[in-house]
Amino acid sequence: MTSGLVTRNPFVTPISALGGPEVCGAIQPFKMRAADYGRVELRPAAVLRCPMVNSVDEWVRTAIAPLAVRYLGSPVTRIQVAASYSCRTRNGIPGAKLSEHGLANALDISSFLLADGRKITIRRGWRGNSQERSFLRAVHSSACKRFTTVLGPEADKYHFDHFHVDLARHNKAGTYRVCR
Repeated sequence: MTSGLVTRNPFVTPISALGGPEVCGAIQPFKMRAADYGRVELRPAAVLRCPMVNSVDEWVRTAIAPLAVRYLGSPVTRIQVAASYSCRTRNGIPGAKLSEHGLANALDISSFLLADGRKITIRRGWRGNSQERSFLRAVHSSACKRFTTVLGPEADKYHFDHFHVDLARHNKAGTYRVCR
């Protein structure tokens, strides 16, 4: 079953079911090329499950896009995708639990390109000038309201240069969230 938002979005297309070794995969994945009605490109296109597509689109439209204008004075035109679907363990550590990336349930973002040509990277901007710091911290905070897992530069050594967001269930009730 797909959501109306996904089926009406010309920048989101269904792709074949994903499989992989062991438990990796997704039955009805999508390739997401843009968000916010096509105003913000995702490059490369992200391969995600329907709930992630809808959450990412809403996050870009209602938080990232207005925050870029507010803090940086220019619209965001592209989000650099560091990772989406990838059949692997958490942080690529042998023997670790399966990453949400292996279920097409996670997205990693490394930078934002603005209409005025500036590129705001997580790596440099997290400790960059005050506008970049404010923007990236506001984006991180807004993600914590929409996703069940949000990891950024202060989470650990594996996330020093990107934001990781996913919709993992951390407890039986699905109420526990991780925001670091």
